[in-house]
Amino acid sequence: MSHAQATRVQEHIGDPVSDLPEVSREQLKEIFQDIQSDIRYDHELNGCLNCGICTATCPAAHYYDFSPREIVQLLWTENLEGIYDAMQEKIWACAQCYTCAARCPFGNSPGGLVMLMREASIKHGMESAKNVLRPFSRVMLKLISTGNQLSPDMITADGFADWGPNVSKIDAPLPVLRKAIPMPTLNTTKTAWEVNLKTSVELYTIWEETGVLDQLETIDENLFDVILDIMDEKREDLEDWEDEQED
Repeated sequence: MSHAQATRVQEHIGDPVSDLPEVSREQLKEIFQDIQSDIRYDHELNGCLNCGICTATCPAAHYYDFSPREIVQLLWTENLEGIYDAMQEKIWACAQCYTCAARCPFGNSPGGLVMLMREASIKHGMESAKNVLRPFSRVMLKLISTGNQLSPDMITADGFADWGPNVSKIDAPLPVLRKAIPMPTLNTTKTAWEVNLKTSVELYTIWEETGVLDQLETIDENLFDVILDIMDEKREDLEDWEDEQED
């Protein structure tokens, strides 16, 4: 008498009430393989006791439809449909505080696994990634064009109404106050600090070589085109500056 071999892999279990359009099995496998092939995957996932300590201590789980234990279980059992469904909304509720990683008796890092799933959703141009990252397009443009993530002139009363009475402090004479800072690189309101041309080009090169710009193209093609134009202009400016130094 032969016994069927036990396996943790759940072949055809997903969310039966999901309204999402059906995705081919091949595409689901490709998405999971992108997550599983990451060098961090085996470090972040070691098994699961299903004890629920991660979810019990998770701040996001108290306020959103999110469970670190569910994320671990979906990946551990290779539930492809469930993984895809979680990537549509649930993974974006994680605050990346890594309390789960600190508490897990198995040494798992659900927060780290969520990061891998987020990266995969960006790579595959999922609508959830586009919706979440769209509000940050101005910050991304600022970062890639100036080397700064935020700048004083981005802090406006309209944008920070939740500050309440403190929002009045935004009306301070920023140009005057910034010029009073002893460090010359901080005497600006358009950037948090001045970044020289060579450093900017080096940053662009890193983003190109590491695939950041390729991922950006899948999320926001218009922003990608704008940044390419900025990069080309910066590189030309650097070449002109280097030529001047040689003369």
